[in-house]
Amino acid sequence: MALELKGVTKRVGAIQHIKDTSLVLEPGHFNVLLGATGAGKTSLIKLMAGLDPMASGQVLMDGEDVSRLSTQKRNISLVHQFFINYPHMTVYDNIASPLKVAGMTKSEIAGRVEEAAAILQLKPMLHRRPHELSGGQQQRCALARAIAKESRAVFLDEPLANLDYKLREELRDQLPELFAGRGAVVVYATSEPEEALLLGGKTALMRDGRVTQFGPTAEIYRNPGNVDAARVFSDPPINTAEITKQGSTARLGAGVTWELAGTAAGLADGTYTIAVRPHHVLPIARNSAQVQLSGQVQVTELSGSESSAHFDMGTGSWVSLAHGVHPYRVGELHDFYMDPAQAYFFAPDGSRAA
Repeated sequence: MALELKGVTKRVGAIQHIKDTSLVLEPGHFNVLLGATGAGKTSLIKLMAGLDPMASGQVLMDGEDVSRLSTQKRNISLVHQFFINYPHMTVYDNIASPLKVAGMTKSEIAGRVEEAAAILQLKPMLHRRPHELSGGQQQRCALARAIAKESRAVFLDEPLANLDYKLREELRDQLPELFAGRGAVVVYATSEPEEALLLGGKTALMRDGRVTQFGPTAEIYRNPGNVDAARVFSDPPINTAEITKQGSTARLGAGVTWELAGTAAGLADGTYTIAVRPHHVLPIARNSAQVQLSGQVQVTELSGSESSAHFDMGTGSWVSLAHGVHPYRVGELHDFYMDPAQAYFFAPDGSRAA
């Protein structure tokens, strides 16, 4: 079963929330919608689920046009970031609710509920009510309902956002296994690039209501097709700056130059945007090919085993992310070293140049 979008758009008054979007989403892996808050992830999910009307386009499930079908008739499941369960029902009845609406027999309902509850470790809690559960258990209940329903498509709209760190890590690791082999198209919306990489599968990068790139997650990370894709798929934010290329030499600002190699050396002379991920800008030189940068440290942060520093080179603020603890002092000048072999080059229109 495939879920296909053909020229889908959404308008609210004169504002176009979803621009012309065509995608084919398939089962067997996670389909991740990745973008910042306001990028259009939830709006696109609502169009696919039939919760909001489209301005134009079609939604097809297994080749069948379901654009005019109600949400109930599309046989889909939707799990939000908020713990949406029926407060007056037990966990058992919450999981069973869509099955009862579908008119299944009691024995079939019991079998599906027991299976879903076992997968999500909810069997000891089947007779409790949602207010007696922790946040993680409530979200497990919502996921169990989606699994028991055996929907054609499952939409997970930032389902882990309101869980604490440990629960989020635990559930994230389990999610691919929960839906493996069920034949459903699974669509997962997140604003966290790391989450997309951990889930694998395919990713649709979203910005301003538009899909900027779609394909295997790891491939997009390694080869962003445009500057927007590079920015979305980087946390901390990817470093960007305008450079001038003349001959084989690149110039960044007033005093930083280096010799280009590979495909970048073959670019036509002119102005480009360079983009370098923070973990390729380090406080210690590793080889002679690295480009020395100097900037005033603005903000520092120690997170686990990594140190980050925001620094101003006079051409804008950049970020360094390095393993270990580094003795930065806010307000002082510090040298950093960029690996030019890890840089992306984009043309003035934002398209990938090298």
